[in-house]
Amino acid sequence: MSTMVENLLTQALQMPVEDRAVIAERLISSLDTEIDQDVEIAWQQKVQRRVDEVDKGVVACIPWEQALLRLRNNSRLFA
Repeated sequence: MSTMVENLLTQALQMPVEDRAVIAERLISSLDTEIDQDVEIAWQQKVQRRVDEVDKGVVACIPWEQALLRLRNNSRLFA
């Protein structure tokens, strides 16, 4: 790793978590240069199906806080 990279990394790691998240997202996005149209279409179709399910009342939405609590309570699933 070059000195410049080490210096940037040291500085970045001292930043607030929100700023680090922005930097990480932009760096990762910069690596993903090819767009797979089939994947994009599949995601759009999936999102539209989910929106339709919510609009029709087939599924119920829950507040973010409740969803986060469920995830935390089931964190062993992600370990």
